[in-house]
Amino acid sequence: MERNFVSPTFPKSTKATKNRRRELTEEEIDEIKEAFELFDNDKDNELDYHEFKVGLRALGFDVHKAEVQKLMRDYDRQGKNKITYQDFHEIATEMIIQRDSRDEIHKAFKLFDDDESGKISLKKLRRIARELGDNANEEELKAMIDEFDLDGDGEINFDEFLAMLNSD
Repeated sequence: MERNFVSPTFPKSTKATKNRRRELTEEEIDEIKEAFELFDNDKDNELDYHEFKVGLRALGFDVHKAEVQKLMRDYDRQGKNKITYQDFHEIATEMIIQRDSRDEIHKAFKLFDDDESGKISLKKLRRIARELGDNANEEELKAMIDEFDLDGDGEINFDEFLAMLNSD
């Protein structure tokens, strides 16, 4: 019997929920625009590698050289080694949404990991099941842990939890 045991505050992802993306707030849109304008040093409405990297860092992203270079290659449609505002906005939007999604997953993990050990044990899973009124028996709960326990330690760490949520 397969169970999809997840907190009611963070439903199991499905194709329907994956397609429903959150919109940026006006403040976030303004921050993206301000970062672009601030770091477009030569005011040509495009960012070169250094301007692009500093712009993303100003938005709070710890980007590394290889990542910035890959983004430049992926989005430089005109072959000028520059990023337009439209592309910068698209990249920043995706990064903001991904960051926020991971934060939400981390909050869900903390609901299970009440002692902040970094692991979800069988005992913790049993407590959550009880709190949610789930009548899963011991074997079912153990099978859920076993299915996603990639390192074989008998518990679910954050990376395993993330993999569990992303499995369909």
